[in-house]
Order: sequence, then C-alpha cells, then structure tokens
Amino acid sequence: MDVDSFSRARDARWARLRALSKQRKLTGAEADEFTRLYQATAADLAAVKSAAPDPGLIARLSILLSSARVWLTGAHTSSTGTIRHFATITLPAAMFRVRWWGIGVTLAVVLGSAICAWWMLSNPEAMALAGPPEQRAQMAQFEYANYYVEYDSTSFAARVWTNNWFIAAQCIALGITGFYPAYLMYNTILQLGAGAAIMTEAGLLPVFLQLISPHGLLELSAVFVAAGTGLRLFWTMLAPGGRKRGTALAQEGRAAFAVAIGLAVVLLISGLIEGYITGSGIPWAVKVAIGVIACAAFWIYIFVFGRHAVSTGATGDSDGDFATAKVDVAA
Repeated sequence: MDVDSFSRARDARWARLRALSKQRKLTGAEADEFTRLYQATAADLAAVKSAAPDPGLIARLSILLSSARVWLTGAHTSSTGTIRHFATITLPAAMFRVRWWGIGVTLAVVLGSAICAWWMLSNPEAMALAGPPEQRAQMAQFEYANYYVEYDSTSFAARVWTNNWFIAAQCIALGITGFYPAYLMYNTILQLGAGAAIMTEAGLLPVFLQLISPHGLLELSAVFVAAGTGLRLFWTMLAPGGRKRGTALAQEGRAAFAVAIGLAVVLLISGLIEGYITGSGIPWAVKVAIGVIACAAFWIYIFVFGRHAVSTGATGDSDGDFATAKVDVAA
C-alpha cells in the first residue's frame, strides 16, 4: 500500500469526520453521515495497520477516531463543565444540608476543649498527666512553635494535608457507626484542651491562639463538617424519614462522598497555609487575617452558595443532580 496515495484519497473523508465531531449538534442526516464516516475511518485504520503500519498515520487516525468516539458515546459536555457544576451546585448543596451538624460539632468541641483546659488547670493531678512541670514548660516554650518550622514547608504541608484528610475521610466513611466520629472528636477535645492548658500555665495562651489561627480555623472547620456529615449518616440510618432506609442511606451516602471530595480541597488549602504561612516570617497580624478570611470564605461557601444551590433543586446527591431527563415513549 502506498501510504501517501492512500492518505490523499481519504483526506476529504477524514476531514469531514473531524468537522462533524467538533459540532455540538447534528441533524439526522449528519448523524447518519457521521456514523458511516466513523465506521469507514475505523476500517481505514485497520487497513493501514495490516498493510502499511505507518506510525504517523496510525497515530493520526487513532486520535481522530478517539475524538469521534467521544461524540458517539454521548460525552457532549466538557469535563470542565462537569467540574464547574460539581463545585457550584452539587458540593455546596451537599455541604448546606450538613451545615447545622457541622456547627453543632464545632460548638461541642470548642466547649469541650474549654472544659478540658479548665479541668486540667484546676486539678494538679490532671495536669500531671501531661508530664512533669519541666516537660510542660519545654513544650510551651519551644515545642509548640518549633512544630511549624521543624520540616521543609512543602513536605510539612503534604504531611498535614494527608493526615487531616485521612481523619476527615474516616469521620465520613465510618460515620454510620455513630461512635467513630464521636471518638475522633473526643480526641480532638483532649488535644486542644491539653494544649490550651499547658500554654495557659506558662502564660502563653495568646501565643497558642496565635499559632493555630492561620491554618487551624479552616482546618478544624473542615474536620468538624466531616464529623457532622458522618453523624448525619448515622442519624439517617436511625431515622430515614419518609424514605426507605436503603434509599435514604444511598442518597445521603452519595452526598457525603461529595462532601469528602470538597473537604480534600479545603484541607489542602489549610495544609498549604500551615506549611507556608504559619511558620513563616510574615507579621502575625497578616497570618491571623489570612486564617480568618479563609475560614470565613469556607462558611460563606456553605451558607450562601449552598443556599443558592439548594434553591435550584440540588440535593448534593450526585445521581440526582446529574440525572438525565427522561420522557415516556410509546412501546
């Protein structure tokens, strides 16, 4: 086979297939033509591979057929459009539905941490559980602040992001147990309460709040929303409402999965702040302002964008939000 002659003889056909595959809509006649051209071009590719396996022509026809196949299989909407729909409709709707669960977990953990810190400061035997006085002083004076500058910024950001998202994913994936998110939040209360107590004992509570504000406001908010999402799954299992229990769990589970994806991005942002901002030489006022703005943006996204998404009929359930419209047809 003369590859050049073969290409010249088929160029018009291939060009027409390429032109049709770039159109968003086809008439009935064009759709029939498109199908015939696709089949003919596939035969051309098979002929080239068997008779004259020219790598350049094989690659050209493979790309052309791949592009045409996308049209044939119905993927007319760009992937960016799907991502945009998820970020502006599905995700905020899913987060809006768990907003009060997230707020409830936030209040419970903050109150519990304050009680834990007060108890430790009021009871020497409880404070002693954190270590002897000299060890606590060492932790307050050096270890808390050194934690943020001990590692390279990039590796530190990656490490805290991986750890935090793993915790958030566990809260959601194992939320149906009811126990696991509560257990993780109990540990969070102990960690925050003990840290606040140790720093308060050393007269450094403002420093403690200053250290966790740049990244911690956003980070903890995301984890609290994850815990709230998991607990909502548990409640759905107990009280599915007017839905069948299996249907309710499937719907809420898909919405929870959307929340998990969104929180991965949120926790990546908080990890970058923790890795590059918290331990940097930027003035603390600027660091805290960054943390407050990031946290505020997160809750605005949930309440404002989420309310708008829900008003359009979105539920956060990907199967429902992306469902294909159906009409009755004659048998």
